[in-house]
Amino acid sequence: MTRRTRFLLALTTLLLAALAGGAYWLHGNLDRLVQQAITRYGSEITGAPVSVAAARLEPTNGRGELRGLRIGNPAGFKTPYAVQADRIELELDLSSLASDVVVIRKVAVIAPDVIYEKGERQTNFDVLQAQIAKAVGQSSNTSPGKKLIVQELVVRNARAQASAAFLSGKTVTVTLPDLQLRDLGKAEGGLTPAQLGQRIAAAMEKRLTAAVSFDRLLQSVGGALNRAGDALQGLFK
Repeated sequence: MTRRTRFLLALTTLLLAALAGGAYWLHGNLDRLVQQAITRYGSEITGAPVSVAAARLEPTNGRGELRGLRIGNPAGFKTPYAVQADRIELELDLSSLASDVVVIRKVAVIAPDVIYEKGERQTNFDVLQAQIAKAVGQSSNTSPGKKLIVQELVVRNARAQASAAFLSGKTVTVTLPDLQLRDLGKAEGGLTPAQLGQRIAAAMEKRLTAAVSFDRLLQSVGGALNRAGDALQGLFK
């Protein structure tokens, strides 16, 4: 798994974990419960602060929407967050909610913003990935709960911002290609949220070609600084 896919692993794992948690609580205040599930399960899986501004889930047709999902950075990083998505559309198969395998017809992540920061030793997504891997191990050692199948996952108009320690919190923007995956977990009869997140990341490895190269970033910034230095020297010739 390369670093270029880890933001999708973190984001989709959070969404799927939240849906799995919310599936247990279908009688009551769904919006509030989904919002609480995202905060709780997301923070547990990533080891970073997770929040959502609003959640809506219709009990009659299974359609819903999340607004203002924000995944904070682990401690020690300078940028304000790792992932932020203003809008996420969801559609559940309500007939599956009483079974052991919940079917999610569609997850559409609209224009997520990702900050990919390299610290002195590792990136923010290296740290998040280590925590998610720990969560996967824990889920495999506990009694089985709800499993999930995602019929369609779409990520549209994604944007990545790259940063590094020498940039002191400043970023460089990179546009990422749209992505679409189908029938995730179907062949296995369902996967846990953390397992499904890993499966998505593996699929992204083959499809996602846009990547952030910190070597190129360093060369680019270094070249710009050199040009600026040459220009300043020219003023005094």
